[in-house]
Amino acid sequence: MTDAELAGDLAGGLGLDVVPCGPVIGAEVAGVHLSDPIEPDVASALRALLLRHKVLFLRDLDPSHEQHLALARVWGELEGHPVIKHVPGYPEILDIRGSEGRVEDAATDQRFRVLDKWHADVTFRAAPSMGAVLRARELPASGGDTLWADAAAAFDGLSDEVKARIEGRTATHDLLFDFGDRIAPERRAAMAAEFPPQHHPIVRIHPETGASVLFVNASFTSRIDEMDEVEGAKLLSHLLDRFKVPEYQVRFRWTPNAIAIWDNRATQHYPVADYWPARRRMERVTIAGDRPFGPR
Repeated sequence: MTDAELAGDLAGGLGLDVVPCGPVIGAEVAGVHLSDPIEPDVASALRALLLRHKVLFLRDLDPSHEQHLALARVWGELEGHPVIKHVPGYPEILDIRGSEGRVEDAATDQRFRVLDKWHADVTFRAAPSMGAVLRARELPASGGDTLWADAAAAFDGLSDEVKARIEGRTATHDLLFDFGDRIAPERRAAMAAEFPPQHHPIVRIHPETGASVLFVNASFTSRIDEMDEVEGAKLLSHLLDRFKVPEYQVRFRWTPNAIAIWDNRATQHYPVADYWPARRRMERVTIAGDRPFGPR
């Protein structure tokens, strides 16, 4: 039985309705009833569905903070974030705010939009997160969508020549490369010491599916290791452009209390900053991961 058939059988037996968003990535799942903890059969089905579709969307749910945490624990231990603020009293629930507090006029809105990039979360860690569960709290009337891209499809789409060039190579992932301007100057040295740059394989092997995935991103990957700076920058730019291919993507239009669950090992995402002066507020629970490894 294939992974897709297994996921379908598990979901169907529990009355879950699974509708793929496209042929490559993403599925909407209806019929999930949240509890604390999540029922074991439902947890098994959700884990199988996430491996199959890489990002899952659940609508019309209004979980308590405890139910949000319980849903994320389906995939393992949880972790906080060294820079992003958390919901008071819940250190594992991040308070994700968009333009609020950072955009005051059209000029700062343009600068804010530049900050949004295709990225995987916290790859500056030695063990980047396995995934995340994000729920909508406050949404603009229009705009504010999020896109996800399939990192395995991005790798598969590379030419044989590029695959040969990146075989066995690593790249540097640096906290300050993206978050430097959001950390007070007096704290940057301490943060850099706590989270030193990491050297992750450019091609990561997914620990559960065995798929080869492209594991560089525009937020945290600062350079390709042991390569001429100009040559490396050109190659890295080419690799990052692979996530912009529409055929590898799914775009999600948020609705009140919608939830997105994604596999951070197999995807990248992009929050679209097209809604100022409206506000957008989300809450994210992050699932701890493991150290990436390349082909052996």
